[in-house]
Amino acid sequence: MLERGIAMLREPVVMDDRLDARVMEAIAGLATPHRPGPLHRAGRWLFQPRPVRVRPVVALAAAAAVVLAAVGLRERTTPAPLGQPVATAARQSATVRFMLVAPSATRVSLVGDFNDWEASATPMRGTVTDGLWTVTVPLSPGRYRYAFLVDGVNWVPDPDAPRALDDDFGRPNSVLTIGGT
Repeated sequence: MLERGIAMLREPVVMDDRLDARVMEAIAGLATPHRPGPLHRAGRWLFQPRPVRVRPVVALAAAAAVVLAAVGLRERTTPAPLGQPVATAARQSATVRFMLVAPSATRVSLVGDFNDWEASATPMRGTVTDGLWTVTVPLSPGRYRYAFLVDGVNWVPDPDAPRALDDDFGRPNSVLTIGGT
């Protein structure tokens, strides 16, 4: 019985000569031409290279406008960046504004070298609408390590200041230098 099955499998299979042609016709009937959608056409138009010609006088005027705008912005009084001195009094002390965005926090404290890492020494004020916590601290010239203590549990380094080497307890800290020391 097994030998008869093997013999049947060894017999050549006779195929219809038009089988390939019928399969290809069926496939061609299924295929529809691809039409790119409006997004695809807009993207293709947007990224298509185009020549741009600028007269030297126009380029010079644009460069002058950029320089004047940069100088004007630099001369305007703007608040100091986070963790930077706001005002200095005879190079003896500086008032530094610390800020942290923590919308889900219920209380935030500033802890650091300047307050012996005491959580209750420098509480921060927060706004309910945007979760911005701020405090202003007078500091003498020097180098200070600090962090924010969120809800009395989470130790958060200042995201806008350089990181200090971790303390002996493995907590992340930030570093602030006042007066170039």
